[in-house]
Amino acid sequence: MRWGLFVAVFLLSGVLTLCSQVVDKYALWAEGTKLRGANIYQRRVYPELDGPYFLGPGPIGPPYTQDDLERLAAWGANLVVISHPGLFTEEPPYRPDPAVQENLDMLLGMAARAGLFAVISFRTGPGRSEFWAFWGEDTESDPEEGWFDPGYYNNRVWGDRSAQDAWVEMWRYTAERYRTNPIVVGYELMCEPNSNEVGSYPMGSALDIWDPEDFHRRYGGTLYDWNQLYPRIVAAIREVDPETPILVGGNGYSSVEWLPYLAVSDAPHIVYVVHQYEPGLYTHQWWESRDCYYPGRCDVDWDGRPERFDSDWLEGLFGVIDGFVARHGVPVAATEFGVMRWVPGAARFIRDEMELFEVRGMNHAIWLWECSWEPYVSSVDAFNFRHGPDPRVHRDAEESSLIHVIKAFWGRNRLRPGHKG
Repeated sequence: MRWGLFVAVFLLSGVLTLCSQVVDKYALWAEGTKLRGANIYQRRVYPELDGPYFLGPGPIGPPYTQDDLERLAAWGANLVVISHPGLFTEEPPYRPDPAVQENLDMLLGMAARAGLFAVISFRTGPGRSEFWAFWGEDTESDPEEGWFDPGYYNNRVWGDRSAQDAWVEMWRYTAERYRTNPIVVGYELMCEPNSNEVGSYPMGSALDIWDPEDFHRRYGGTLYDWNQLYPRIVAAIREVDPETPILVGGNGYSSVEWLPYLAVSDAPHIVYVVHQYEPGLYTHQWWESRDCYYPGRCDVDWDGRPERFDSDWLEGLFGVIDGFVARHGVPVAATEFGVMRWVPGAARFIRDEMELFEVRGMNHAIWLWECSWEPYVSSVDAFNFRHGPDPRVHRDAEESSLIHVIKAFWGRNRLRPGHKG
């Protein structure tokens, strides 16, 4: 064998050996920014609402392909947060749902082949349907634009002890199933706990409380309180899986404002997470509106008057995270953040946010890496940054300022879970 070829083979074998070594999963979260990527999103398909094509043939959609995840990795991402239905049924008797389990197995297999680390984040489960995310879009709340009957709501997990017990068992079952999967680097226990708004409706009334102090004064220690449920889930997971990091966001949709009210666990390998969409008046600004500019002015505190809105404002918001970390000495990550693709200054806003994450050593995953299922992505694409800033365009753009920013940060990734085979 020629010497140059021998050296090349030796080096390549070293790389492959390094890639196959066991990764310290908690260190990925606790020792600086090492994971950068995006969320993918799926929900249960309701044929009577979605029809036969919109979300694919079901039972979970919209469908993702291997190419979808290969493209994510090719852009530089090394993390995918799988925002997915939980493995148990939403209605009693609560038990594993084979179709949901098969779908999650398939996604994890595709992520592994693409060379991506994965976080499993459950949107639904016993006593919680997907319609928490469509709160107020029902036909009773909005007779003109509503698209589903309020009977689809199910927030009973916040008022039914048996549903909470089943949520605990769902995660014990999940952890036992995936504890040895080398790409699974986190379990996000519940995507955006939100009892403060939805209550246990329709079992009980909606609460619509946005002041965390007021909420905890009135409902702390009750079934509405995520702080009494999530430690039970953590304990169940740790009985079967002592190592995989557990990701916990607070009530109030895991917003930064509610982070200080999240009780800190003494269990090992816990990571605390935020979903950062503040100010909502800016990040969710419809394309016809020009109420908020970045940098510029925006009614960031909902008092009816615009305030200065720039990197200094973001720095102040992130001071809440700094205080939490200083007080408890724990890692924090941003497992969701994003902006509607057309808002003024979107690229600079996301760049400033990503820089603020990175100087704090926070891992981050943007919302959203969409699939390529045409009936869906051609009509639901407000957060699909691949479509560029023009709201009239519903296909991938060659380039945009926002795309450039995202690729630049993802290009900093140096770690992969293993060699594609």
